[in-house]
Amino acid sequence: MGSERVGSSCARWLLAGAGAAAITLGSVAWGGAGAGAAGRTAAGRLQGTVVLAARHARHGPRLPVVGNAFDLSREPVIHAMKTKPPTKLEVRNLVVGTGASVRGSSTVRVMYVGANYRTGKVFTQVTWTDRRPTTFPLSGVVRGFAEGLVGMKVGGRREIVIPPKLGYGNTSSGPIKAGETLVFVVDLKGVKG
Repeated sequence: MGSERVGSSCARWLLAGAGAAAITLGSVAWGGAGAGAAGRTAAGRLQGTVVLAARHARHGPRLPVVGNAFDLSREPVIHAMKTKPPTKLEVRNLVVGTGASVRGSSTVRVMYVGANYRTGKVFTQVTWTDRRPTTFPLSGVVRGFAEGLVGMKVGGRREIVIPPKLGYGNTSSGPIKAGETLVFVVDLKGVKG
């Protein structure tokens, strides 16, 4: 994909003041017209799937496709999006954990990949390069990253799409350019508080 891998401190790009705002969870309206009648043959089932996928594209948030999304032993791969990025925080659980939940005041132990929404260009994945989780308090990261982790359970993997107003706004920070929409895929390994 031509993604650039950056080998500097993974938490450094997230550092900023934390705040409070609502999290919008991505919802999908799955409906049936066309899917039931198409279910009799393999071709019909495929056509039904395409119909449902088209409905998802119209009704749900357009979040980047994540390769290796459900395999926690493999580094997730964030694909570029050609559509207009969301203007509010979007969160999607790829794997639902079963452990303790993150609160706004928690300290988390995570592995993650961060990329640009439009290009898919990776700006951080140091935890995957080293195969070692990093630990930090949510009070020390950008607002969208902190809010996107709230409610996540240990053992899960979550995709978080952060609009500029909840990320770095009109300020550049290292490899992150001003006005960028950020995409993170986060594996939660532990939580305190």
